[in-house]
Amino acid sequence: MSFQAYLDAIEEKTGLTPRELVDLANERGLDQPGVKAGEILEWLKADHGLGRGHGMALVHVIQKGPQIDAKHVGSTGSHRDDSDTLWLDGKASKPA
Repeated sequence: MSFQAYLDAIEEKTGLTPRELVDLANERGLDQPGVKAGEILEWLKADHGLGRGHGMALVHVIQKGPQIDAKHVGSTGSHRDDSDTLWLDGKASKPA
């Protein structure tokens, strides 16, 4: 499953775009240096029902932003993506 597909599935599961979830994490201070992934995962599970796999995709975006390693772009691996920048504003507004 591509990184973007994880984010799209998160939107389906929660009804919130990845950007909305990042904003909520920021409001809680979960984007600050030193915040551990486990703390973010606990919040995502308790408040939004996300499991570890989907949660870790969002942890990456919360902690590092929408850029992903270019090695996944155009690759044939299971986490391949079309772009090194993830779309956070929802599936409905994603450019073709």
